[in-house]
Amino acid sequence: MKFPGKRKSKHYFPVSARDPLLRDSMLHESVQKNMHTEPEANASYIVGIDQTLVDIEARVDDEVIARYGLVAGQSSLIDDDSAERLYQELVSQSLITHQFAGGTIGNTLHNYSVLADDRSVLLGVMCSNVKIGSYAYRYLCNTSSRTDLDYLQGVDGAIGRCFTLINESGERTFAISPGHMNQLRPESIPEEVIAGASALVLTSYLLRGEAGDPMPEATRQAIKYAKKYQVPVVLTLGTQYVIADDPEGWREFIRENVTILAMNEDEACALTGLGDPLMAVNQALEWADLVLCTAGPSGLYMGSYTEEAFKRATNHPLLPGAIAEFNQYEFSRAMRRESCTQPLKIFSHIAPYMGGPEKIMNTNGAGDGALSALLHDIAANGFHRMSVPNSSKHARDYLTYSSLAQVCKYANRVSYQVLNQHSPRLTRGLPEREDSLEESYWEY
Repeated sequence: MKFPGKRKSKHYFPVSARDPLLRDSMLHESVQKNMHTEPEANASYIVGIDQTLVDIEARVDDEVIARYGLVAGQSSLIDDDSAERLYQELVSQSLITHQFAGGTIGNTLHNYSVLADDRSVLLGVMCSNVKIGSYAYRYLCNTSSRTDLDYLQGVDGAIGRCFTLINESGERTFAISPGHMNQLRPESIPEEVIAGASALVLTSYLLRGEAGDPMPEATRQAIKYAKKYQVPVVLTLGTQYVIADDPEGWREFIRENVTILAMNEDEACALTGLGDPLMAVNQALEWADLVLCTAGPSGLYMGSYTEEAFKRATNHPLLPGAIAEFNQYEFSRAMRRESCTQPLKIFSHIAPYMGGPEKIMNTNGAGDGALSALLHDIAANGFHRMSVPNSSKHARDYLTYSSLAQVCKYANRVSYQVLNQHSPRLTRGLPEREDSLEESYWEY
């Protein structure tokens, strides 16, 4: 597990070469035995469910768009047969420019594994027959080797495909084919995998679908296992339109099932009816224990709970807002509300890293990147608790390893990295030394 934290610190927690004093005096005998014989089985990891799909980008003539019955500049659903014909035509004429593994949760787990250099587990479907060079092959190739794909359910047919067709004028037309991406069955959800996870990550897309699709029921089964083993359930809202259809239903769902909520400002407004991201986070804390809200050029907000008696005041400037000096206790660590004797709401905010990229290459996935950083911190907390159970960091049942302010910084930096590249998936971890900082910063 690569640990998050200040960039000038080493973020590695040694596993095989542990200090003998810690090993002998602080580790339980059973934990010590497991660490030496089964380091991977005992490691901290994240599990998530996704609609497995591939984003396929191609340059085409307007005639192709018209022939497939698509509306130029808009998004349309197409059936599996039409999608296959379109794909074969694009391949045969060498019109495809990019094929990216997609999906909100797939992106998040991939980025988590790149950042943490550790295991994540993806649940979903995959073509039983994967042809070299095909879209399914590209999905597997573009996913981190640290993401465990062994639990994917095989299907006789296509996974989801999202075509982005770009004409000569640069106009983008979208054609979406769900394929078999919603055919994950409840019996394909492994109880033992969820029982040992640091978090279960879901998206709102999983809970809607055509009549007869098993995906919603499979998602509810996973939530049932997570609640049974007290594994935090993380929900990312996906899109404002899904939430706007039934905001009260989503509020109730979050209240009953969700520990950590991730959203952007539009989704936050659809859920809470509040346009101010800070106030939306404050309202969402009535339903969840930790809330992450990305707000475009305004930056990133986080809110959670901590124990009143152990709050930590910030040494950063106090920020104005609808809640006066709302970041006053941002140096506190997040807790579940039910774990607090006297819960106190805490908030943090950070402006875009370096004012944001000079040129934004891609807005798709910035929120997923921020969430992956938060998940890294949560998993690091679980790993440290398991490795050094007597540490003072675990005197109380905290959700995160770092303070709310530090998690905000980390999430913000990862978002910047995603905005600065074409793909929503990181190709490497963050640098150990930031080029933007003066040399004196690195002097000890």
